[in-house]
Amino acid sequence: MTNAETALKDAIASIEGASAAALVDYTSGMALGTIGGSKSFDLEVAAAGNTDVVRAKLRTMEHLGIKDEIEDILITLNSQYHLIRLIKGRGGNGLFLYLVLDSSRANLAMARHQLKKIEAELEV
Repeated sequence: MTNAETALKDAIASIEGASAAALVDYTSGMALGTIGGSKSFDLEVAAAGNTDVVRAKLRTMEHLGIKDEIEDILITLNSQYHLIRLIKGRGGNGLFLYLVLDSSRANLAMARHQLKKIEAELEV
């Protein structure tokens, strides 16, 4: 099992094209841990904003009567992928991992696979 800081460092180091990562509480919108980002990309703001994405999708699923669970949410931009992976089990309820990838360098399938592995090893 790994802690949040180690998991975020592992995400940046092991996922090709990763430029930023965060562990986020979507009930409060607070980032519990971050790595990466820049002056032009405020990871705290991005993490807080993505809580709205998660909440909206969960609310929509509830209205539609969908009983399934969200595995991950992908947002594609011209130059970036934003990957949101909800954490399941071991106290992770209400948390998600947020990963920012350079789309010209990233292999999206491998990034999803690696983030799933990191999530499985994360102890919160």
